[in-house]
Amino acid sequence: MRVKLLLVIAMLLVVSNANSQTQNQRKELSIKGTVKEKNSNAPIAGAEVVSNQGRYTSTNALGEFSIKAAIGDILTFTSAEFETINHTIQGDDKILVLVEGYNEISASRTAKALSVAGTARHKAYLDSARMFKPTNIEKSIDYIASSIAELGNRGNKKELAASLVVLAEVYNYYQQLDLAIVNYKDALEAHYSSSTAIALGKVYNVNRQWEEAITILTPLEKNTALVPYQRVEIYENLGEAHSGLGDTNKAVAYYQEGLKIATKNQISPKIPDLNSKIADAYSQVNRLEEANAYYDNSLREAKKQTPKRAIQEKEKVADFLNKRNQYDDEIQLRKSSLQEMEQIQAPVGKNLGNLKSADSITSQRINYKIANAYIAQDKYDEAVPYLERSIATADQEEDLFVQKDATRKLSEVYSRQGDFDRALETYQKYVAVVDTLYSRKEQEISRAARLNREIAASQNRITGLEQERELSQSKYDLALAEQRLTEESNKRQLWVIYSLLFGMLFMSLAAFFFYRSTQKQKLANNLLALKSLRSQMNPHFIFNALNSVNNYISKHDERSANRYLSDFSTLMRTVLENSEEDFIALNKEIELLELYLKLEHSRFPDKFSYSMEVEDSINREVYKIPPMLLQPYIENAIWHGLRYRESSGLLKISVSQKNNESLEICIEDNGIGRKKSAALKTQHQKKQRSTAMRNIKKRIAILNDMYKNNISVEVRDLNENGSGTQVILTLNKS
Repeated sequence: MRVKLLLVIAMLLVVSNANSQTQNQRKELSIKGTVKEKNSNAPIAGAEVVSNQGRYTSTNALGEFSIKAAIGDILTFTSAEFETINHTIQGDDKILVLVEGYNEISASRTAKALSVAGTARHKAYLDSARMFKPTNIEKSIDYIASSIAELGNRGNKKELAASLVVLAEVYNYYQQLDLAIVNYKDALEAHYSSSTAIALGKVYNVNRQWEEAITILTPLEKNTALVPYQRVEIYENLGEAHSGLGDTNKAVAYYQEGLKIATKNQISPKIPDLNSKIADAYSQVNRLEEANAYYDNSLREAKKQTPKRAIQEKEKVADFLNKRNQYDDEIQLRKSSLQEMEQIQAPVGKNLGNLKSADSITSQRINYKIANAYIAQDKYDEAVPYLERSIATADQEEDLFVQKDATRKLSEVYSRQGDFDRALETYQKYVAVVDTLYSRKEQEISRAARLNREIAASQNRITGLEQERELSQSKYDLALAEQRLTEESNKRQLWVIYSLLFGMLFMSLAAFFFYRSTQKQKLANNLLALKSLRSQMNPHFIFNALNSVNNYISKHDERSANRYLSDFSTLMRTVLENSEEDFIALNKEIELLELYLKLEHSRFPDKFSYSMEVEDSINREVYKIPPMLLQPYIENAIWHGLRYRESSGLLKISVSQKNNESLEICIEDNGIGRKKSAALKTQHQKKQRSTAMRNIKKRIAILNDMYKNNISVEVRDLNENGSGTQVILTLNKS
């Protein structure tokens, strides 16, 4: 028996596992489609759509539906107005179901019934949202989202505006003023309503956006169709906006206009409110007599209202008396408020969790204010009982704000009375209350932050619903226009694309030719400059060389003259040959320098001797150097350094391998040095040397720019006393 039971369980597990695998293999998609009448192409609303897997939905007013199903599932379309149709899902493409024998009259009734039912559900959702507004903001916003989703494609802007107004009311209740303003404005855009505009003006005032409030409310003054209560609200809020801007006269004028309408139409709740606001406006500009008169009026009218309203006005008047230092009258009025509060046995202020609002009217706050009035008169004994009652009641009501202030004030009173022990004890209690308040406040901030995140998420969801609704509503209106505009749009897009491509091509070609022209011009300029600079061999050397030849001839030393003239002509021919080249092989430059040194030494044999050392490892053909680049430096060493020595000097030229890619050419002399040489020069010599050095620097700069080379020259004194000069030229491998 047990074996059979185990076999049955095993079979069930196998079947269950197979079913599970089958389910896992099914990939459900969101299948969308439309049901229409075949001949008229009219959408069919209220048709039932059922899948063979048990999914169910129905078409909306535009004949659309959306259902979860997999490829291969069968959808069945049924309605009293047409015969049942089956459709097998082939893919995730949108389905179009065309129906024959459609009863349009019956279908019209069905669509109308659906619309009426939808309107009723929309109103029910909004009623639920209003009911949950004071207790559960999440539920309230969920119901509003449902009301917007219920609108579907009906396109009723008035119903949409109603949903947005309720949403704005919810945000306003929870002090989310920016979101309230956004939704009021969206509601006005969907469907303008005077009541919505007035509500938006109120929120602007609360958010201290006075000018925006005036802008939205001022046009309503001319609307004669408004009921008296709405007109009173308009003037009251315009008065508050102008009061916020500091224009007391305009504020009072609007308040008085509202008061006149409220009195004429016996709108009792507004009469004490407007009297009180006029008094507040006068009080702000220190027109105390007018303020006192209107406070008396507001107090008198408030007594005709509910006890709570009368207490609120008494406290406002008592605050005014406090500002005028009429402490006895203030105390009497507040004691009267305490007596009335004990009778109604309920606080007037709104409880905000464990922390009460700073302006709430409660017995503990009134006791605290009475004590402050006594303290202002230095009546500390009379103040102590009221402070103690305020602390006790605040502790009982968990009103930490009043408990904190009253405890601190009681500590100060004890200190002033000289009872420092009790003052210290009370102050320690005050510190404990502050710690508790701080902890509670942190909790409130955390809750508020979480609430803000939830509100933001809800607002985004509602915005998405509204966008989806608007998109669905407008897509059929745009269908035909879209079809007509598609081809034209494509043509324009192609024209724009081709124009852009042509423009980009033209700009690219223009930029290329401009760049190439610029580069060619720059290259031509550089080549011309180089050619000019290369051809400028020091004429001083040429003239001196000719003088040397002349000297040999005058001495009848024809052999020396012929030899010197032969070497000189060889040097000049080499210079001219190399003048067309930007770079020559290192061995050619060395040969040229050796010939130049030979000529100069033959002229000044007693002034200097020279040596030229080139490392054997250097491949003289591989390294390239600008022709006649070193000659000006050697000439400077001879003419401005060695020539002025009293004894014979030494000129040393060495070429060494710095690294695998560069050479270092060093020109050293033990002449008198740059400073002494400069002091001995004539103006003509200074100018001549300056020109030669400037030409060399120009050549190096142009060559570095053209060939991206890195020829560098460093000139420095050889010895610390300023004698001798060293020139180091670094040359990269070509």
